[in-house]
Amino acid sequence: MQHIDLICIGKLNAPYFAQGTAEYAKRLGGYCDFKIIELQEESIQEKNASEASIAKALEKEADKIFANVRKGAAIVALCIEGKEFSSEELARKIADTAQQGNGDMAFVIGSSHGLSPRVKQAAGLKLSMSKMTFPHQMARMMLTEQLYRAFSINNNGKYHK
Repeated sequence: MQHIDLICIGKLNAPYFAQGTAEYAKRLGGYCDFKIIELQEESIQEKNASEASIAKALEKEADKIFANVRKGAAIVALCIEGKEFSSEELARKIADTAQQGNGDMAFVIGSSHGLSPRVKQAAGLKLSMSKMTFPHQMARMMLTEQLYRAFSINNNGKYHK
């Protein structure tokens, strides 16, 4: 069974996002081994953080991310400069990854400061949800829904119309 990990910096604290994410995560269980890994965001003590302080925090977060990526998993970094996919294109990408070997994938959502360049470089795919900006908690729920939709498409389910 394909392993799909969603590695996130930060916790879900809004109950409506947590409930939506949990529902799609539960549904995904019928298609893959899906796991959400929440990692603590590095705190930056400065009020108006310098670029150096932000970069240092992102590097510490990158270390945590890499420590949680399953060996051999394809890394997908969610970032604004990433490629936008339709639901069908994402489904195809997941299916293609599964057919190329072990098929494990790690989708990574960074902190409020984004992701370290090191994580983006390690990613085989940089994915953008939209040209619009969304709260990270909403992006987590949206991505979980899109992963469920992709697996439904790949398995000829009725969810995607």
